[in-house]
Amino acid sequence: MKKLLVLFVMLSASYAFSQEKTFEGEVKKISDKIALITKIQKDSLKAKVEAINGQLDDKKITEEKATELKNEAAAYHAKQIELLVSVEEQKLQQLVQDKTNGKIASMDDKDIVYKKNESDSFRIGNKIFTVRKSGTADDDVDFRFWDKDERDARNERKSNFRRNRRTTSQFVFALGVNNVLVDNQLSSLDNSDYKFWQSHFYELGWTWKTRMSKDASKLYFKYGFSFLWNNLRANENRYHVVNGDVTNLVVHPDVLGESRLRNMQLTFPMHFEFDFSENGEYSDGTTRDRTNQSVRLGVGGFFGFKLGTKQFIEYRNTNGTRIEEVQKDDFNASTLNYGVSTYIAWRAIGLYMKYDLNPLFTDSQTRNLSLGLRFDIN
Repeated sequence: MKKLLVLFVMLSASYAFSQEKTFEGEVKKISDKIALITKIQKDSLKAKVEAINGQLDDKKITEEKATELKNEAAAYHAKQIELLVSVEEQKLQQLVQDKTNGKIASMDDKDIVYKKNESDSFRIGNKIFTVRKSGTADDDVDFRFWDKDERDARNERKSNFRRNRRTTSQFVFALGVNNVLVDNQLSSLDNSDYKFWQSHFYELGWTWKTRMSKDASKLYFKYGFSFLWNNLRANENRYHVVNGDVTNLVVHPDVLGESRLRNMQLTFPMHFEFDFSENGEYSDGTTRDRTNQSVRLGVGGFFGFKLGTKQFIEYRNTNGTRIEEVQKDDFNASTLNYGVSTYIAWRAIGLYMKYDLNPLFTDSQTRNLSLGLRFDIN
């Protein structure tokens, strides 16, 4: 069954590729033919002009007659180019019609660019060919050209939109160490119930960064969402035990190899960010807003809610058997999370601190503190 499925996928891919190559090849043939017609007619005109100049040099004709003959030759070959190219353009129109009717697959090539949006269009050289549906019938098609000036004007509009963009987005990843403060006292870290270097946090999210002013400036508002994993590893062979509305740390009867409480949260961070990146300048003298190229300072906070709490414990019982337990409970952990946070960064990498204003457990004065590294990747 798997072999048949693989064979089917390979045949389908081969068929799709051949369809793309067919359309690509036909358009390229027409493009090459138009270029060849133009070259042949120009070479022929050049030869005639050289012959007329030779007659003029030999004084077989006057200068006025030479100018008349050159104008006649130029008009003739211009007419030939127009007639012969029109035939190829009709072929191209039929080819596009076949594509619109689904007889030929669309393609993606460096020299022949096809794009489907409100209309079907592709480019050959400096000309853009466009097919627009003007009715419900399959053959109800409007075929026209865009010249270089129109294309340049459209590109200029796109460029201006990119220049004036005030909002950018970033992928955010942070990690570091976790611990708690009791009664908001920093000195309580000295007698913490949790291991400082073994308690970690991880944050993964997405942010948007909007410039506060219309023109390029240094002040931005940064906002988004993050998934947060806060881990606390208890010391002194203790683990968490729920006793009604209170969660206590209790010494385990066996020697613990692991005692870790993990809270998973969804948070919505918001910061005012000062980005001191030096602004650039476009060729026309307008200012270009550049971000994440220098020192950045963010000050703000976050709010969110708990997605779940688990406790992981590992130990060996009296028989020497290794026991691993995953205990899923609310452990009286706060459902809502909110706090303050700040970071100072150089380009994409920064130092990060956040502090929960809500208690870790209900009916307690224990609050989570996190310190670590933060990566904001444009």
